[in-house]
Amino acid sequence: MSIILDHVSHVYEKDTEMAAWALKDICLTIPDGQFIGLIGHTGSGKSTLVQHLNGLLAPTDGHIYFNGQDIHEDGFDKKELRSKVGLVFQYPEHQLFEVDVFSDVCFGPRNLGLSRKETELRAFQALRQVGFPEEYFYQSPFDLSGGQKRRVAIAGVLAMKPDVLVLDEPTAGLDPKGRDEILDQIAALKQETGITVVLVSHSMEDIARYVDRIIVMNRGSVLFDDLPREVFGHVKELEQVGLAAPQVTYILRTLRAKGMAVQTDATTLEEAEREILRALGKPAWEGLC
Repeated sequence: MSIILDHVSHVYEKDTEMAAWALKDICLTIPDGQFIGLIGHTGSGKSTLVQHLNGLLAPTDGHIYFNGQDIHEDGFDKKELRSKVGLVFQYPEHQLFEVDVFSDVCFGPRNLGLSRKETELRAFQALRQVGFPEEYFYQSPFDLSGGQKRRVAIAGVLAMKPDVLVLDEPTAGLDPKGRDEILDQIAALKQETGITVVLVSHSMEDIARYVDRIIVMNRGSVLFDDLPREVFGHVKELEQVGLAAPQVTYILRTLRAKGMAVQTDATTLEEAEREILRALGKPAWEGLC
């Protein structure tokens, strides 16, 4: 069920004086089972790109293939595509509209033609998967906190049982505890089901902690597409386009500049701790404290 973008470009307001290139000649393959981080400064093309993955936007040029089929060919079933490639928008209010949480999460599977029993079972399982408390199942989604709304929006997509889950800034505006809870649950879900996840985020720490691969967008083009430690090794290039490496990368670079014999390619706190212990000649089980 891989997704292939073949020389995809997108122009907003084409053939007008307001024409603006959002994507330029993008070639990407999103294989089954990867956890992909998509990063870039505001206006780099991230949100436009993810809206092409399930056909919400059509490319101005190029082709997009899902499971070997061009999703914009005549006769292609986009309803089926959107049940397989689920997109959670940056603002959960855009996806919530029913009178209560449970009805909202039931909406997607019900529109797949499933029985009431199967629809409600999927909704219940999806809400459990995102850690949403049962006592709020029949509360209006508009009375929820920001973090709770995000959980419901994600559950509404998960209830469709997609093969690909695309999350556009799912933790924006949340406190650290809420952010970690949501991302930990997504990581656990991926581990449990093997689902493909595409995570759009401005947090380099979140990206470094969870993903297998990073795609960096800049002015509508792909700047880097590689493993996290390889991408974050390009600190100067990232800074030039308004991004940064994780904080631990800068800490290790500072230690190395002061004479400590550490490698600087760690991207998570755990990796940095192991590297510092190695440089100090201490066994990992001792820890730094």
